[in-house]
Order: sequence, then structure tokens, then C-alpha cells
Amino acid sequence: MINLHTHHATGQSSVVAIVNRYPYETVDGLRCFSTGIHPWYLDTLPLHDALAIIETRLKLTGCVAVGECGLDKRIERPLAEQQPVFEQQLELAQTYGKPVILHCVGAYQEIIETRKRLRLTVPMIIHGFSKNRQVAQSLLDNGFYLSFGKYLLQNPGLAEVLRDVPADRIFLETDTITDGIEAVYDRAAAILETDVTALEAQINQNFVSVFGPHLLTNS
Repeated sequence: MINLHTHHATGQSSVVAIVNRYPYETVDGLRCFSTGIHPWYLDTLPLHDALAIIETRLKLTGCVAVGECGLDKRIERPLAEQQPVFEQQLELAQTYGKPVILHCVGAYQEIIETRKRLRLTVPMIIHGFSKNRQVAQSLLDNGFYLSFGKYLLQNPGLAEVLRDVPADRIFLETDTITDGIEAVYDRAAAILETDVTALEAQINQNFVSVFGPHLLTNS
């Protein structure tokens, strides 16, 4: 199974999990991780230092993505201050050919605009997607992938959105929840009226398309 985004390394041999690590967190012992500056934590380290750590990590085999990073309209820090930090991380992702795992709250059009303006070609995945069909379709039309997790377990209305997403653009995750990734797969399979084995095969295929085959072949 693939866990697109988690903050907890469980060590399960049956799961390939992309463990989120901020620049101030250690990556020791992790086979697969992402690294980025979350808009909530822009002041944790000096920006120059944080970006230097990210760039160093992007050269490591285990670092498979930039993120989570993004934009958040619900925090006090204005987007005008978040945007430059976000863009510098996107430029690193493009330089090193790494996908981006995105945190986005209320700023979907801004993220779409940023991707177009910077002419980014790396895959970009909205993690923890919880919005309606219209937002989902706008993101899909602009090449984004959608990752579903805790809100799929908590919000029955999200089932209709998941059903409309093309199978080759879906990922699943746990983020910060204590439920295992198996619970998310079970829920998604029930919504999509398929079995977990078939869903796992599809998401594995999506993972190879975005991240390459080496993490699965070496697992």
C-alpha cells in the first residue's frame, strides 16, 4: 500500500509511506520522505537556512518530494509573505525534478495560477483534499493529483467527489490521524465499489507514474 503523506513513520513493511519532515526535523533512518516549509512554520528557521537544508536533502535518494508546502488563507500571515517562500520551494522542485506535496487552504486558484506562471512541469499533489466537485475539477483540469485521507473517513459528502476523480489521479494518505492507511483504503474501495486489491494496484500504478518505480521494486 502507498501512504502519500504521513507525519508518523510506522515501519510497516507492507506500506510505502512518504513521511513528512520539516527542515528542523531529522530524516535519519527514513527510506522515503518529503521535505518542505509549511506556511504555518515559516519562522521556525531562517529562510536561507531552511532552503539550504531542503536543497541538500533533495540530493538524497530517500527524498522523493518537496513538501508539504503551500498557501493558507486561514492563518494570520498574509499570502504576500507566504507566496515567495512557496515559489522558492517550487523552483527547487523543478530544478531537482521532484513532485510537490501541497498544503492548500482557501488558495486553490492562487496555486493554479502559480503553477501556470512558473511553467512548472513536475507533478503536484493536493494532500488532504476535502472540497467540492467544482474545486476538484478545476484542479484536475490543471494537471493536479488529489490525495484523500482523514476527511474521507469523517465527511460522507466527500464520497461523491472521490467518485468523480479519474482513477489515475488519486492518492490516499493518513496525514496526522491515528487510523492506519488500511482504514482509508477500505473506505475508498467501498465508495468506488471496488476491492482493496484492485485499488491498491491502481494507486501503485499512479505512484510509479509520479515518483518512479524504484521505491516499489526495492520495498
